[in-house]
Amino acid sequence: MSTRTARPAFRACHAAIALVVLFGLVVQVAVVVSGGQDANSGDTTAALGLGDRLVNLFSYFTILSNVLVMTTSALLAGRPERDGTPFRVLHLDALLSIVATGVVFAAVLAPIVQVSGWAAVADAVFHQLVPVAFPVVWLLFGPRPRLTWRVVALAFAWPVVWMAYTFVRGAVTGWYPYPFLDAAELGFWPALAGALVVLAGAAALAVVVRLLDARLPVLGGRSALPRATPASTHEGIRPGGGARPRSRRGR
Repeated sequence: MSTRTARPAFRACHAAIALVVLFGLVVQVAVVVSGGQDANSGDTTAALGLGDRLVNLFSYFTILSNVLVMTTSALLAGRPERDGTPFRVLHLDALLSIVATGVVFAAVLAPIVQVSGWAAVADAVFHQLVPVAFPVVWLLFGPRPRLTWRVVALAFAWPVVWMAYTFVRGAVTGWYPYPFLDAAELGFWPALAGALVVLAGAAALAVVVRLLDARLPVLGGRSALPRATPASTHEGIRPGGGARPRSRRGR
């Protein structure tokens, strides 16, 4: 695929992902507001007040991961050359989080979450479609090389904050988003161990992504999508990839 062809395809893929996530969010919010099933748990929400329904919904790692993907994809669709450390962290967070969402749901939650109707549509978007589409687009188009170990370390700030929020709010309300984090049922230390297992898996995935980022080509060539901006150079990466050349001064 040529550079000229790759750039529109890159933008179109990200625009489509952002719109699909937005559609899923609108559907799920509408279902929850009406007291229907939550696609994350399969539970009906009619017994809760509207505020609790919405706060619970946006306390799920799944929902927040999809919001990260939607935001990242919308920004890349609008300006593919977007760059800088904060955006690199956002993009990596979206990638790691949505892969973790898909894997954990398929391995742990899918057998116990039963949904139907519009909640099943939201479930398909959040747990099946987006966790596959977003990583595939990254594998095909990049942008890369973009990652450093510093970016990888910074990307783990938000999962740690989310875990802290989950346990503190759960201790106050008695509500936990996932069975393996339910400290009221399991006890705090077993629940924390479950959280740390997931975090360790994400850390291993981050190492793999960092290594792939440095080695994999992209469709249309390394400079096709998108070109690195001056904001990238402080990370030691040139627009065409590779290390920034050292100055000849002093030789």
